[in-house]
Amino acid sequence: METDKRSRRGLKVCCGATAIFLVIVIIILTTLSLTILKPKQPIIDAKPVGVQNIQFSLFPSATLNVTLNMLITIENRNRIGSFKYKNATAYVQYRDSIVAEVPIQADFVPARGKVNMTTSVDLMGETLLSNPNFMSDVASGSLNMTSIASLHGRVSVLNFLKFHATALSTCDISCSILTKTIDSKCKSKMKF
Repeated sequence: METDKRSRRGLKVCCGATAIFLVIVIIILTTLSLTILKPKQPIIDAKPVGVQNIQFSLFPSATLNVTLNMLITIENRNRIGSFKYKNATAYVQYRDSIVAEVPIQADFVPARGKVNMTTSVDLMGETLLSNPNFMSDVASGSLNMTSIASLHGRVSVLNFLKFHATALSTCDISCSILTKTIDSKCKSKMKF
């Protein structure tokens, strides 16, 4: 009878210690997932470096050629998660019409890393000229456009947790025609 009580008591102590251990592990994992392991939004910034070429003529027919030099920066703010993305295309829109396509080469952004890439954007002059608001915007001295990029790839956390993610970026671009300067403001977010 005494050995039966001892084994039951030992079983209760073992089960209690295991339960306390599991609760502690769950608390630690929850804390880590809400702090260090929590994925942070990337910062995707498209900064126009300048206008390389503007050619505009009305005679004999209306033509427009504009080339913008762009610096695209992708910053990964995650401490332990890297992001590898595939080839993508960003689109520049003027009043809901696509006026340029910007190819983005596949790359790898390490944890707490930053990737810079330069590219040139040739705006589709015919599409711009066909927009009824284009001439009034040129007369006002400013063109407002929006660029949209979607980077599909894979996030790797600690080199063993891997899952698909998409980084979305929207930039508002304002081009001053007279001074040939460009300002942009970008918003980005990650979808898992």
